[in-house]
Amino acid sequence: MHIYANLTYFHLSKLMKMKKVPQDSNTHRNSKMTLNEVYFWTDTIKDWKPILKHDAYKEIILSSWKELVRRKKIVVYAFVIMPNHLHVVWELSEFNGKEMPHASFNKFTSHVIIQDLKRNYPKILPYLQVNEMDRKHRLWQRDPLAIRMDNRLKIEQKINYIHHNPLQPKWNLVTSPTLYQWSSADFYENGGQNHGILTHYLERF
Repeated sequence: MHIYANLTYFHLSKLMKMKKVPQDSNTHRNSKMTLNEVYFWTDTIKDWKPILKHDAYKEIILSSWKELVRRKKIVVYAFVIMPNHLHVVWELSEFNGKEMPHASFNKFTSHVIIQDLKRNYPKILPYLQVNEMDRKHRLWQRDPLAIRMDNRLKIEQKINYIHHNPLQPKWNLVTSPTLYQWSSADFYENGGQNHGILTHYLERF
């Protein structure tokens, strides 16, 4: 899976050397989630590196969600997959074995993507290197953001935010939310494909 076939090594190296976005040290990020509650969840690539720029890795994320949905471990209401992070509005329905579904998601996607980088792009791995007891490389940052959605207004605000992410000036990926393939915008605006994972939020609220 040669995910960066359309990029020269020079351009890829330039992307990988982008400085990480500083975070406010006074901001508390809640990453805990409980079953049968709806959350707005943000998962970010280590140091904000644009590992997800290529579509093949976005497909891995979707395939993981599809499997968890198929096994009724999660319900996905909205999402967007950006080059260095993702947002999803979802509900964790039951444990996946002995762990929460979001932990399984992070483990699976990390393993598959890092293994692909090892095979095809080992020069990228140093950007993901960590000094941890249980791993040499980390794909996802340790501090995912989880915000509980307990009413219809909150979830509608977050879904609107999600769908407009690709239009932000720093990204400028498309001119309309529905034109971005890697989100739920077209599903809500035009009744488009549900990517095999989506449930309309009005079925919940």
